[in-house]
Amino acid sequence: MQILVADDDKEIVELLSIYIKNEGYDVIKAYDGKEALSKIITNPDIDLLILDIMMPKMDGLEVVRELRKDSQIPIIMLTAKTTDMDKIQGLITGADDYVTKPFNPLEIMARVKSLLRRTNMQVQTDIPDLLEIGPLIIKKDSHEVETDQGVKIQLTALEFGILYLLASHPNRVFSAEEIFERVWQQESLVSAKTVMVHVSHLRDKIEEATNGEKVIQTVWGVGYKIEG
Repeated sequence: MQILVADDDKEIVELLSIYIKNEGYDVIKAYDGKEALSKIITNPDIDLLILDIMMPKMDGLEVVRELRKDSQIPIIMLTAKTTDMDKIQGLITGADDYVTKPFNPLEIMARVKSLLRRTNMQVQTDIPDLLEIGPLIIKKDSHEVETDQGVKIQLTALEFGILYLLASHPNRVFSAEEIFERVWQQESLVSAKTVMVHVSHLRDKIEEATNGEKVIQTVWGVGYKIEG
């Protein structure tokens, strides 16, 4: 597997490269946003991107926005900004996860392995390959979603995971903590805002494709569900 590390701080790139190689992955390096975007466009075999927000030529958020036009590559953002809104902005843009600087490289590698595992994960065999719920057709193996009118919906790995979890258990309410533990495959150690942002982004995409249909329901004070 190939992992692209993009940061204008060369020491960070080299440090992460050591840990990534130790886990058996190949490393591709970039030192500004435009270089990172160019390398991903020209190398479709890159499996994951670790991307700094503050970079010259093109910042990380702009890189994510460009990639999300036609790519669902898993993205982990690196940020020196510590406010919730800065982190949420990265997620709204389309990143899958974030780590705040200064960071422990072992934490980043744990996030990398979790995200790659989730992206490549085969869901339970007792759930059908194709789910039809409301106006949506959800394909398990190919991670494709489209409306019953044939409109395709481009989702990130996390957005697909949330949608598939809710759609495969219609009428069941999942708390933000449950969603995080099942989809992120980690203990819920983060604010519920992380899940809220991904659900909000997922809703926006579904409503845009379905002319405003409210597929995901919020049960206030409890969590989220899709009615079957």
